[in-house]
Amino acid sequence: MEARFDLFSNELATRFAKRFANAGMVVHQSPLPKATQELVSLRASQINGCGWCIDMHTKEAAAGGESQVRLHLVAAWRESTVFTEAERAALALAEEGSRLADAHQGVSDETWAEVRRHYDDDQIAALVCLVALINAANRLAVIVHQRGGSYQSGMFAAALG
Repeated sequence: MEARFDLFSNELATRFAKRFANAGMVVHQSPLPKATQELVSLRASQINGCGWCIDMHTKEAAAGGESQVRLHLVAAWRESTVFTEAERAALALAEEGSRLADAHQGVSDETWAEVRRHYDDDQIAALVCLVALINAANRLAVIVHQRGGSYQSGMFAAALG
């Protein structure tokens, strides 16, 4: 399957991507741990079947020092022992926030309570915004069939530079 459309070579799409990336910088510069940001982005991308974003966030996380074991276990985080309780709360929020159509309640009260237990207000704001942003990014890439496999760490930032 070839990409339907190159978002990186279209002027309008590039202008949008720069603004989108600026919104993402608010999250990136927040007190939410970088490892958590990448794990959440990776998990939402797995749920949404976004090969481009899975490729990107796996490689960015590895470049940031994330272990291969943890990266391989993100999809099965409930059945693994390598994530902290705080990370597990963030991953649950990522899943429930990505699967809104699958759950009539959206994010459960139990998950929200765990998030509140582990994160302060600024971290929660960043986490909620991150889940919204990565789901939007997944949709952009999936709609145009942006395929994974060719991403190199830092490539997205360089493309928007």
